[in-house]
Amino acid sequence: MWDEVWGARAHCRSSNPDAMFVQGAAQHEAKRVCFGCPVRTECLAAALDDQIEFGVWGGKTERERRALLRRRSNVVSWRALLETAREEHAAVAARSSGELVGQAG
Repeated sequence: MWDEVWGARAHCRSSNPDAMFVQGAAQHEAKRVCFGCPVRTECLAAALDDQIEFGVWGGKTERERRALLRRRSNVVSWRALLETAREEHAAVAARSSGELVGQAG
C-alpha cells in the first residue's frame, strides 16, 4: 500500500538534513540511511516525478536518478510505475510463500 504521508515515516527524518546533500564518497553513507526505510520507494518516486536535482532520495544519488530518467524517458509517472511494481512483487511473494506452505505439508 502506498504511503501518502511518507515523509513522517522516513528514516532520514531524524537525521541532519545536510547529511543527505553531500558529494563524493559521503554519498555512500547517506544512502545507507535509506536502507531498510519503510518509505524508500515513495521517496524515490517523489524525487523522480518532481525531478529533484540534489541530494540522496530513496537510496539514489542525483547521478543515479538522472540515469534512470534518461533510460526510462517514456515514464509519465514514477509513482504509478513503482506502485505497480511493488504490488506485483507482493503478489508473487504471496504466491511463493503459499506454494512453500503447500509443499511443506
